[in-house]
Amino acid sequence: MRKTFLFMDTIINKVDAKGRVSLPSDYRAIVKETSSEIVCYRSLTSPCIEGCLEDLLDKLAADMENSLDFFSQEQDDLTNLIFGDAKRLPFDSTGRIMLSDKLLQHAGITDSAVFVGKGRKFQIWNPENWQAEEKRIRAEVLKKRPSLKTAGEDK
Repeated sequence: MRKTFLFMDTIINKVDAKGRVSLPSDYRAIVKETSSEIVCYRSLTSPCIEGCLEDLLDKLAADMENSLDFFSQEQDDLTNLIFGDAKRLPFDSTGRIMLSDKLLQHAGITDSAVFVGKGRKFQIWNPENWQAEEKRIRAEVLKKRPSLKTAGEDK
């Protein structure tokens, strides 16, 4: 059975003038363990950067091929925005990745970045934007009080 790797925690790291930022050590360990690379692209829904292992994008591509008409506008739009924007980001010997100007500008990141674990993916935010987003999320969750059933529970 294949082990599942989850990106967790919220970590703030400094970004240098060249756009290099240290990938959190737990995230680097996942990359080393899976022999995969980090892939990042501009979020389609938030002012942040989405990051994941290439395996997740491979699964997303397969899911899109199975659920969307191959020649549909929706399929074209999603693949252009995700795969046309995605970039493999190897990390250097000190554990840093280089974020492009396009990614940094989209997320409004300058001198520090917040890595937010989201299970099989993570996001990279401008710290002030993340603080506001986290506050919004917490208020929304408290208002709705969602409940989740784990696998095997009665529905």
